[in-house]
Amino acid sequence: MTEGFSTQGAIPVSVAVIIPCYNEEVTIGKVVADFRQALPHATIFAYDNNSTDRTKELAASAGAVVRDEFRQGKGNVVRRMFADIDADIYVLVDGDDTYDAASAPMLIDRLASEGLDMVNGRRLGGSTEAYRRGHRFGNVMLTSLVQFVFGREFEDMLSGYRVFSRRFVKSFPALATGFEIETELTVHALELRMPIREIGTPYKERPEGSVSKLRTFSDGFNILSTILLLVRDERPLQFFSIISLLLILLTVGITIPLFVTYMQTGLVPRLPTAVLATGTSTLAALSFFCGLILNTVTLGRREAKRMQYLSIPGGPIKTDGQKKQ
Repeated sequence: MTEGFSTQGAIPVSVAVIIPCYNEEVTIGKVVADFRQALPHATIFAYDNNSTDRTKELAASAGAVVRDEFRQGKGNVVRRMFADIDADIYVLVDGDDTYDAASAPMLIDRLASEGLDMVNGRRLGGSTEAYRRGHRFGNVMLTSLVQFVFGREFEDMLSGYRVFSRRFVKSFPALATGFEIETELTVHALELRMPIREIGTPYKERPEGSVSKLRTFSDGFNILSTILLLVRDERPLQFFSIISLLLILLTVGITIPLFVTYMQTGLVPRLPTAVLATGTSTLAALSFFCGLILNTVTLGRREAKRMQYLSIPGGPIKTDGQKKQ
């Protein structure tokens, strides 16, 4: 790995720019060239995800190390990159030429100077073509949901521009397969209480001829499903308590008419309804106790993940113009 980012008098550290690519022949050459200029000592990797155009050829011509991931989906590519590449600092960026390469040294400097594990590049600016209203609304809605459940550390959870420490990358399980990978990255950092920051970076529209691979509704649904699954897995007590509460409300709703009839006549003529109320109240209790049990399991799993995270040497920290490992 080529030695990368450093400051005067500092120990240089290796930097890897990692770019997941799928049919980006219009933009990939410029993306690689821009990051070579911004980070001249970094090694740039372009992982091709079954492109049918000249993406691989143009990435290699621009100076990138080109590799393949044949399982389709951005999450699969990120998982492969994190497993294959060994570096001190990782810069993850999309290959669509919408993110600002010139901001990379600043993001890396913040990661090193504050000893962070992730810096998220929050998208600033961008025309309607660059950041369509549907995508913007979906991002706000999904980010707000994650903020409500896991914490308000990020305003742009779905940004594709991030800088990571080695400790983050090598402790990240990477279970997602598609564009929901950004959600998983965010929740992983929040759940392990990693030192993280979000910094605004310029965002621009795709060049003419370049087409977004994001499918608004299907990918949005996948991201929402991922959030709900993460809530179930990481916040089981809250998740199952909500189900329990809904079942209790249903039980009360169907029990009130039975109670009124009983007070008036002393009879319970609708026996099936009474049986249903008994069943829903039982399910409510079971759901709550499932949440309690799974919450204990989740705490144990989180402790194990935290210990695995701490077992990996921390990233470079710059203090008073110096870096130390």
